[in-house]
Amino acid sequence: MRLIVLSFILVFSTLSTVQAGEGLVVKNSPYSVGETLDRLEAIFKKKGITVFARIDHAAGAAKIGKTMPATQVLIFGNPKLGTPLMESQRKIGIALPLKVLAWEADGTVKIAYTKPSQLARRYGVVDRDPVLAKMSGALDHLTNAAIKQ
Repeated sequence: MRLIVLSFILVFSTLSTVQAGEGLVVKNSPYSVGETLDRLEAIFKKKGITVFARIDHAAGAAKIGKTMPATQVLIFGNPKLGTPLMESQRKIGIALPLKVLAWEADGTVKIAYTKPSQLARRYGVVDRDPVLAKMSGALDHLTNAAIKQ
């Protein structure tokens, strides 16, 4: 019986991880974590996208005596795109403004963000396909520009 319960836990925890990963766009960057987000932040500011915060998880870990490879999050948004989503379903506000994560693992820097369509599904936004398409296209284009050599 115990083996069956452990098997169920393993299967469901694996499914949860796979489902969470399906909604992410992950790209490699030839730059350091800091430089990648510096470049992205400069692009956002040039395009009039508000940068609300930058979180340095490695610095936070250092404050408690832990070591973590470079890991940072950039929090940004544009009310012209976010507001219509919140008009449809205010709960999506928990996921807005948007975030890009940059981290280093095994000598490779990666950036990731959640697909806007995944956020819409998660929070029940069903009537904003043009806005979601615009967000997706912008995120793809702008993150590609930040990691371009």
